[in-house]
Amino acid sequence: MRLVKLVEGAEGEIGATIEVRDSVAKRRHGRRIPVQQDLRQALIALRKLSPGNGPIARSERGGPMTPLSIVVWFNRAFQAIGLSGCSSHSGRRTFITRAARLVHKAGGSLRDVQLLAGHRSIQTTERYIDGDSDAQRRLVSLI
Repeated sequence: MRLVKLVEGAEGEIGATIEVRDSVAKRRHGRRIPVQQDLRQALIALRKLSPGNGPIARSERGGPMTPLSIVVWFNRAFQAIGLSGCSSHSGRRTFITRAARLVHKAGGSLRDVQLLAGHRSIQTTERYIDGDSDAQRRLVSLI
């Protein structure tokens, strides 16, 4: 999920899906994203700590965070735990890569990963997917 969606789109009820409204989606193309149960429970707990129905991601002063402030927060968090080369976009890349590797177990296809990512083009989704030399060796050994 892009940061603007996290900042501007996390309002209201927390259900089994996150609705990315057209108004905050890139190119105004919204979608619904299924929410994993553990994440849903964590968001519900976090919502209880947040005043009103505003965004869950709030600044130290209690106001809504900007996309830039979330980028800075992620950078500091990664530095604090000694991770280099990571960015606020790393989670999105990791999600798309892992989803692409596991989609066959759910009976889906790369098209399902594309739709979850909100990409109009399957080629965009493919650019997010990291290769794995161990998986390539295992694949070749199966042939």
